Amino acid sequence: MLKKMRRKAKLLITKSFKKTSKPPKAPKPLTPSPSPPSPSSPAMAEPLHHHHHPLSSPFLFPRTESSVIPDPSPFFSSDLLSSPLPTNSFFQNFILKHGDQPEYIHPYLIKSNSSSLSLSSPSLFLSSVFFYQIFNPDLTISALNRTDPDSQRRHVVSSFNDLSVTLDLPFSNLRFFLVRGSPFLTCHVSGGTALSITTIHAILSFSSNSHRTKYTIKLNNSQTWLLYSSSPINLTHDISSMTSDAYSGIIRFAILPDSNPGYESIFDRFSSCYPVSGKAELSKPFSLEYRWDKKGWGELLMLAHPLHLRLLSDDDEVTILEDFKFNSIDGELVGVVGDSWKLKLDPISITWNSIKGVKEEAFPEIVSALRRDVEDLNPSNISTNSSYFYGKLVGRAARLALIAEEVCFLDVIPAIRKFLKDAITPWLDGTFSGNGFLYDGKWGGLVTKQGSTDSGADFGFGVYNDHHFHLGYFLYGIAVLVKIDPAWGRKYRPQAYSLMADFMTLGRHSRSNYPRLRCFDLWKLHSWASGLTEFADGRNQESTSEAVNAYYSAALMGLAYGDTHLVATGSMLAAMEIKAAQTWWHVREGDKIYPPDFTRENRVVGVLWNNKRDGGLWFAPPEWRECRLGIQVLPLLPITEVLFSDVGFVRDLVKWTLPALGREGVGEGWKGFIYAMEGIYDKEGALEKVRKLKGYDDGNSLTNLLWWIYTRGDEEEGRFGEGKYSLFGHYCH
Repeated sequence: MLKKMRRKAKLLITKSFKKTSKPPKAPKPLTPSPSPPSPSSPAMAEPLHHHHHPLSSPFLFPRTESSVIPDPSPFFSSDLLSSPLPTNSFFQNFILKHGDQPEYIHPYLIKSNSSSLSLSSPSLFLSSVFFYQIFNPDLTISALNRTDPDSQRRHVVSSFNDLSVTLDLPFSNLRFFLVRGSPFLTCHVSGGTALSITTIHAILSFSSNSHRTKYTIKLNNSQTWLLYSSSPINLTHDISSMTSDAYSGIIRFAILPDSNPGYESIFDRFSSCYPVSGKAELSKPFSLEYRWDKKGWGELLMLAHPLHLRLLSDDDEVTILEDFKFNSIDGELVGVVGDSWKLKLDPISITWNSIKGVKEEAFPEIVSALRRDVEDLNPSNISTNSSYFYGKLVGRAARLALIAEEVCFLDVIPAIRKFLKDAITPWLDGTFSGNGFLYDGKWGGLVTKQGSTDSGADFGFGVYNDHHFHLGYFLYGIAVLVKIDPAWGRKYRPQAYSLMADFMTLGRHSRSNYPRLRCFDLWKLHSWASGLTEFADGRNQESTSEAVNAYYSAALMGLAYGDTHLVATGSMLAAMEIKAAQTWWHVREGDKIYPPDFTRENRVVGVLWNNKRDGGLWFAPPEWRECRLGIQVLPLLPITEVLFSDVGFVRDLVKWTLPALGREGVGEGWKGFIYAMEGIYDKEGALEKVRKLKGYDDGNSLTNLLWWIYTRGDEEEGRFGEGKYSLFGHYCH
């Protein structure tokens, strides 16, 4: 039952990779190296390296008072309002509108409403297209008598961190330590408060130990709940409620999964040690450490999701309780005993060009397409003001520059450089007439001019939706432009770093302009996109590939500026996003994470919610499988090879998708991404199909598709990329 992971001394040797195919003549560098490495942004305040020199005064875009952003003050304690606030957190529903929508804080659904907190061990609603967890208030905890019964304030967030949030119920003397992955719900009761604990079910059995520090509650829905207290508590009950005498101390609630009596001794053993907060530390490259602030006595029991279990390091000593399991929408949660965890990822390479190179015989066809695509570049022809679609056009043009370098056709670089400068600069200096970036001081972050007055503009960018998607495209274009025009890069470095810091700030201090990692979830190990919009199923994210692009592009910008800290941070976030995408978005035949019906009918998730998995997309029904594949592929980049490193899965994914192309009206752009995936295992067949395309996604081009397919090798079934082609040691050691 117990599995020990003991400390081991390991030597990591990172060898330089060898390309399987290489042009006989290496391309010349586009430009000399930029002038001295830039100092890291002050936003990157949790160093992954020893070399860190903060800038004196970070650049801020012009301030604005948005008319569409909600007021955070009703839900945050006053001392938190002076610092940037999270806009994509795991507790976001608690701080939007009435704050009364549930949040899934593994393993429980938790809802705060009417000065009470309800706890649910969720059941599952399942179909072959989507499934979600159902909230029922199995237990609701409140004070029997509030000190100010007329107060309308429901709850207050008094503190939060990467792995926890503390929720206070005003005038109730109740403080809840909501720590992600805790099998217990922990509440601190002060002031000699009498408690009310109610249920929507009938209480069939109610018993306590002789010390009145443990109660067992059996309900008529087959659930068994355990209640532990730090000192004796007197509880009485009727058919559906329990009340206590005046009490001060800790109470903890836990469900027995499947009412399994074998788990009870484990709960008993670990009931006296409780976490009050938890944080994640990115202290070493490709290493993440969890640390919990705990109280009580004994060892700390937490739950790990499937990706945690894959990444738990042998360098740490924890005890895995392999038979102590909770069901969850993210797969089985398994008990882990230890005050801290170390998670280690395989390094990935951040490279400008393809890992394997382009064979010289492919140059002519790529160059021919490249000429035509570059000839079509003209900033005055850009008809969109949308920060998303504009960013995609910038990213598309930047790809052309790097492909030109790879096929040794540098004649087109000046035209691409001019386009990128003319397209990007107005967004950075505020001269773009149709839109632009502004700074919101209420939550601490960027909004667009359009988004500051219209919550639906720019896909909700003004309410902090999709920030990493939009800004990722801009960062990709900026990174390439800095590479080919270092003088421009020096001039606009402050603005470039401000865009990056909006979603990649690591610091927790009050002087930051942006919150810590706006989109990235350091417990789930992937990003969320939905911003300050309330959803019954919590946060969501559609495109993992665009999330990967954001962190990859930030790392490229680090390469362009000689900023190893930014390279390492972007690389690590990209690596975690990739692992999470492969775990929860890529659905493999025979996987056990999701229910069998869903796994059988799907090869990719459309929108992944905190409390739901959906085959549909925001813009397309589940039947449009070409869109479901494409949105998880675009933009097509060198890092795509790592994201889709499982060739066997790619083959199954394309096979699953191809029948959708028989539907009338399928867009040529979506076809391009399917053929790109097909090129991983059938280069010649994919080339033939790509050559017949009549159009391309607005962030893609014929040049890019030809480059991708010609850089595919003879891949073996299974996984490639990741650690095998890692160049991490070359720039971080």
